[in-house]
Amino acid sequence: MAEPTPRRHEPRLRPAPLLFEPAEAAGDPEHFFDLESIDDPRELLARATELTQAFRAAADRAMEFQAMAAAQLADPRRFDRLTAADIADRAEWTEDYARKMVEFGRDLLRGADEPGPDTV
Repeated sequence: MAEPTPRRHEPRLRPAPLLFEPAEAAGDPEHFFDLESIDDPRELLARATELTQAFRAAADRAMEFQAMAAAQLADPRRFDRLTAADIADRAEWTEDYARKMVEFGRDLLRGADEPGPDTV
């Protein structure tokens, strides 16, 4: 499992924005965020690094939302709660990973309910 992103009391890094490509450019398999058109290797490295950081941050954030959703679906107070096996099946995880994600999600949800040091 990837490391969780920082909590409220830790500043979240803001990576370069992911710019959406026009549909015709996205259909070209050689086209990727216009990187192929950058001739200067320094500029190419800088932009590719920005994109790498942005994708990592997006993946980490999406994983947090997966974990929170899994925790909510497994909440024993829900009449329609799902088992870890059901969640694993829906998310294409192993059952063990689903249990870990449910716990991680519960931790995130508990943290969201607690006021951070800036809000007191």
